[in-house]
Amino acid sequence: MDPRRRLVRTDTVLADPRLASAARRLGRGPVKGVVTAVLERARAGELPGDAGTVADAAVAALPPTAAGLRPVLNASGVLLHTNLGRAPLSAAAREAVLAAAGTTDVELDLATGGRGRRGRTALAALCERVPQAEAAHVVNNGAAALVLAAAALAAGREIVISRGELVEIGDGFRIPELLAATGARLREVGTTNRTTPADYAAAVGPDTGFVLKVHPSNFRVTGFTRSAGVAELAALGVPVVSDIGSGLLAPDPLLPEEPDAAGQLRAGAALVTASGDKLLGGPQCGLLLGRSGPVRRLARHPLARALRVDKLTLAALEATLRGPATPTHRALHTGAGELRARAEGIAAGLRAAGIDACAVESGAVVGGGGAPGVTLDGAAVSLPAGYAGPLRRGTPAVLGRRERGRCLLDLRAVPEEADRELAAAVRAAARTAAREEPAPDHPHHPHHPDHPDHTAEGPPAEAAAARADLRAGPGGGELPCG
Repeated sequence: MDPRRRLVRTDTVLADPRLASAARRLGRGPVKGVVTAVLERARAGELPGDAGTVADAAVAALPPTAAGLRPVLNASGVLLHTNLGRAPLSAAAREAVLAAAGTTDVELDLATGGRGRRGRTALAALCERVPQAEAAHVVNNGAAALVLAAAALAAGREIVISRGELVEIGDGFRIPELLAATGARLREVGTTNRTTPADYAAAVGPDTGFVLKVHPSNFRVTGFTRSAGVAELAALGVPVVSDIGSGLLAPDPLLPEEPDAAGQLRAGAALVTASGDKLLGGPQCGLLLGRSGPVRRLARHPLARALRVDKLTLAALEATLRGPATPTHRALHTGAGELRARAEGIAAGLRAAGIDACAVESGAVVGGGGAPGVTLDGAAVSLPAGYAGPLRRGTPAVLGRRERGRCLLDLRAVPEEADRELAAAVRAAARTAAREEPAPDHPHHPHHPDHPDHTAEGPPAEAAAARADLRAGPGGGELPCG
């Protein structure tokens, strides 16, 4: 009799203690689906159909969590990688999220037993970090912050904005269309490369809701340029809303051209909007900081209820603001020498295992629509190009980049404590690559993630900026291999 006809029953496999435990953790349906898939492999003759073999294969194929999202080591050289969820949360923020996952006092005053203000401690932490702000409000993302500001402060009125700041923020969404959806009318002034204070002054009138200053964070215009600063716009006598985008709350010497919330408020902005998951290094959310009057108006607008954040976001944001330096801050400020030493150590260990690896110089970028044109000198581990696919498909997944015919693992966004895990992933990828065909991923295809002219980073404009910055960097220079 064909042994494939004597396959073990599904219920028998599910009774294995390991799979029974997994069913309690992941749900019976997903675990049964894995077992069924393994039984199909056994039916096709790919593996024996006995209970032990099938159970072992099913356990090996189980997902780590009930969610489909997989952890990824970001070795792409793009710190705030949009496709990887931008900023990784700090340990303090993760602990806060776990603590808030149960029932919490998110809208309860435990002292009185009455209703409490939602997010009160997170908003207090935000104002403490930016003393120039009289009040603050938080919504679910940066675009929502700008939409709420327009709806609350300029619906049916004009928003004066430079033509050079009518940007696309990604995924096909554009500032003009977002603002028009609120019922506000755009009054465009100036040109792409030059907009003067006089251009704004000529457009401001009784119907002006506010003047909008948008930081073009995912591209740069150089050459014959002129733009008006917040202080010049505030002198016009109408409210100024400054969309800084990146979430930088205070000046950073490493990013001198990146505007910060404190500086914009000090210059006279009535309101500043920013993202929480970029340079701040927190969860995805939209921050609104400024004078108490405008903040109070937008907090009471009906859209504020539709755009509000959940308790997990509030917990992560507060822990980010009050806690130690975030992974994003540490990655941004790690010295090139430290990265070089790590790359050399990892490469030496891989060579000892018979893997073609070497430490090379590498230029990283901020990404996430922040600090265009800034290259962060560092180091990467250079591997054969064929490792890129197996690394992405491994556990944990590793996202590098292809450059000059090699797969580079840039270490700037990889925490030092993950170096051993990264090296283990490379060793596993080497074994996989040795079993695979020479070019299973077809990297010549122009839309493939491994194509040298393609990055998985974010929206088209953001991706183009990241590619340009990476090419402009020092990447490819070889360091001593030990």
